[in-house]
Amino acid sequence: MTRLVYLSPVAWTSFAQRPQKFARWFHKKTGGDVLWVEPYPSRFPCLADFKKIGVNDKIDGEHSEPWLSVLKPRALPLEPLPASGLLNRTLYWSELIQEIKKFSNQQETLLVVGKPTVLALQILKELKNCKSVYDAMDDFPTFFKGLSRSAMARRELRIAKTADVVMASSTQLKTKWSKQHNNVKLVPNGLDSSLLPAKLSTMSTVSPKVFGYLGTIGAWFDWQWVIDLAESRPNDLVHVIGPVFNRSSIRLPENLKIFAPCSHQDALVRMLSFDIAIIPFLRNELTASVDPIKYYEYKALGLPIISTRFGEMNQHCSEKGVYLCDHRLEMDEAISSALNYTTTAAESEVFRVANDWDARFDAAELFEMI
Repeated sequence: MTRLVYLSPVAWTSFAQRPQKFARWFHKKTGGDVLWVEPYPSRFPCLADFKKIGVNDKIDGEHSEPWLSVLKPRALPLEPLPASGLLNRTLYWSELIQEIKKFSNQQETLLVVGKPTVLALQILKELKNCKSVYDAMDDFPTFFKGLSRSAMARRELRIAKTADVVMASSTQLKTKWSKQHNNVKLVPNGLDSSLLPAKLSTMSTVSPKVFGYLGTIGAWFDWQWVIDLAESRPNDLVHVIGPVFNRSSIRLPENLKIFAPCSHQDALVRMLSFDIAIIPFLRNELTASVDPIKYYEYKALGLPIISTRFGEMNQHCSEKGVYLCDHRLEMDEAISSALNYTTTAAESEVFRVANDWDARFDAAELFEMI
């Protein structure tokens, strides 16, 4: 198997995460070319979409790779409607589908669906002789409402049942898809060891301490929790770094600072300035299946972590240096424990190796299964 078609939920130039890491792992493993298909609007527009205008999360720049080709589909945002696929194929997708078929016909090809769309269903049908994987990295229907949500749920189910293998990024997603498919693999998120700074973060011996979050500030971000943290530590600093798609409706304390997003490499260096890393996500349906990549990066850098009790963090809480806290009344105890946390370079190296993206995808044994 020497080629990959990847239907991605994120743009290639966005903050590198699971989809980009899979594509790079595949190329490193096989030497094969990758055809990367960018996401397109797959639901009716809503008010929240207009709030995102001017907010940019494409921070890693254009990377020219000789083995990588990127296609950018155009589409009308009509996917909840029954005839949307026919309309978009007629107007926009015919040449794109032919290009994908031409790419896959040249050599044996693996098709990976990273986002359930009407286009993905059509590509699965056109490439029916290719082995296929559905990478369930999120509970996608929870990101939608109304007609769009029910349409997404039906579409995702069809895609998962059609695929040869389902990869699930969290315990809850594995449980969900194991009821529908007999070949589901738990493939948690991970980290890129090659990008990590050699130096470990060390707790400052002086005040103020820095509580830091680095990542997207979306609908899942718990502003009240972060504000409570800042107010409970008035002599310390709370730094939030990343693109803001969901602004706080509450006035922010003066010791809570928002910083612009940066490249992945710079982000990892910025994490070294944290004394304590935080993952303040709401506990709801949206986050119940989430395994945050930042957990692995924080941990690999030797940082103590304070998180709310959401998703896969309920599994990670048994790890040394991870403290769960949902309410202001719990914060003092969690902070005290985090301030007393220490680790060694050897412990962090063991964690890095065990949780590297290459180790994750190798353990999935995709080539052996399909």
